[in-house]
Amino acid sequence: MSGQMKKGRQGGFTMVELIIVIVLVGILSAFAASRFFDRRGFDAAAFADQTSALLRYAQKTAIARNAPVYVMLDDKRIALCYDAPRVDCAPVSLVPTPGNSIGGPSSDTHCRFGGWYCIARPEGVQLSRSVPMSAFSFDGLGRPATTGGSFDGLVLTIASAGESRTVSVTPETGYVR
Repeated sequence: MSGQMKKGRQGGFTMVELIIVIVLVGILSAFAASRFFDRRGFDAAAFADQTSALLRYAQKTAIARNAPVYVMLDDKRIALCYDAPRVDCAPVSLVPTPGNSIGGPSSDTHCRFGGWYCIARPEGVQLSRSVPMSAFSFDGLGRPATTGGSFDGLVLTIASAGESRTVSVTPETGYVR
């Protein structure tokens, strides 16, 4: 058998099999491409993760300082202050970012001060609150409180392009999930 080739069927794909695979890949890529190029779902997930990190950082900072840290909530941003918030925090009472700058162009527009731990809601992402509050604080023990004293919990719903995430702060313990 040395030098001779075996006769028989050669391995490989038929033309019909190749065409079917190409058609299936085309159909799948049409659906995947539309999802891939629409950032809003990814923006909602990223904003929810940033919000959770900001709230956890506020609680840990309050515990480390043994002093309140205030969380300001509005339609365009979520930010941290050392003093009781008014319309805006004074530049001397801004909680600095824990590392490099965060956010993007919308954070620069709505947060106004560099180095401030403030995140802006991305365009196309909706932010809703379970209770109408504009601010709350974490005390030196990490417990949440409002200016009225009681805190019944908070659920933030962040949604965009069919993607929805929730971030909640539990009463009494201030656990962020």
